[in-house]
Amino acid sequence: MANLPGLAGTSLGASRPILITQDRINQFAAATGDHQWIHVDPVRAAAGPFGTTIAHGYLTLSLAVELFFDLLEVTDSAQVINYGLDKVRFPAPVPVGSSVTAVADITSVSPCAGGHQLATTLTFTATGVDRPVCIAQMIVRYLTGGELA
Repeated sequence: MANLPGLAGTSLGASRPILITQDRINQFAAATGDHQWIHVDPVRAAAGPFGTTIAHGYLTLSLAVELFFDLLEVTDSAQVINYGLDKVRFPAPVPVGSSVTAVADITSVSPCAGGHQLATTLTFTATGVDRPVCIAQMIVRYLTGGELA
């Protein structure tokens, strides 16, 4: 954890891709109760504005933790807390069948009770989409002991 402050202002690069399948979209719809046709009805969505179903924006956002931890592993932290988000935008849809990746830029590292707080800008992209599909400012805390926040 002593090396975390040195990450401020750096890019961790791009994560591995995650394929967005219709099954994943349907499972997210079931978990959240958002069964809007643009997400779960491939026949109707084929005639819709995107020509196919699209992932929920919050499904894309839910990949933040998995994609971020693909890029940064802190082995000497006793606890990691997803502290929250400062700003989230969904500039473009994620079509079913595309793969999503995220680039993580560490915007700041600051001390917090029991450890360090990282503010990270995640820029999500999807194959075949010409602009970001999500931009989120995520805050993660790395703690040395049993502190909760």
